[in-house]
Amino acid sequence: MQDQETRGNAASIITMNNVTKTYQMGEVAVHALCGVSLQVARGEYVAIVGASGSGKSTLMNIIGLLDRPTRGSYEIRGHEVSRLSKNAQANIRNREIGFIFQRFNLLPRTSAREQVELPLFYAGITGVRAQQRAVDALTRVGLAQRINHRPDQLSGGQQQRVAIARALVTQPSLLLADEPTGALDSKTTAEILDLFDELHAQGLTLIVVTHEHNVAARAARVITVSDGAVVSDVHTRRQAE
Repeated sequence: MQDQETRGNAASIITMNNVTKTYQMGEVAVHALCGVSLQVARGEYVAIVGASGSGKSTLMNIIGLLDRPTRGSYEIRGHEVSRLSKNAQANIRNREIGFIFQRFNLLPRTSAREQVELPLFYAGITGVRAQQRAVDALTRVGLAQRINHRPDQLSGGQQQRVAIARALVTQPSLLLADEPTGALDSKTTAEILDLFDELHAQGLTLIVVTHEHNVAARAARVITVSDGAVVSDVHTRRQAE
């Protein structure tokens, strides 16, 4: 996929058309998403916001190929991906999407470098090449002096930077962050958001799912979800900066 142009809008990373997600809870049908359509262009910095139960987590899971829509289509770089096999989706997810989670998801007895190497192993990249790419990714997020440190030797902000380096090491088309500052204090939150600004300035496409207004305010576009539908999609003044 990475060497092919997208159909239609060549700048689009993701395109969703009339995406619906319904969960069956016994005899009750729960409509988590109701006909969501949106595009995210290459290099955009987007925040998806909404209250608990709004559908934003379901939307994130579909964008990240962790769930499938009940109806509608979802394309990554012009290729329909929502109906592919689980293995095919896993391969695309590993190549195209870097994930950042609220709780870091780091292995307790593993060095920062080894943590960042893990996605490369699944991509078939090992040995010296994997080690160098891990070191490069850690250097990119400001941890060149911490590559051999375990999580218990790192601050919360440093652990999140390791998680960001792990998300970046496969050189994905899209960085998808789920409440990335939810476990951090205000000072560390600001540092991570500054790093997101730097990554965006380097041309990376970011989607941040959050309920925190100060986090969403750093994005150039804010999509608000309520009752499973997009109720607002606005470009902020930061878009023009």
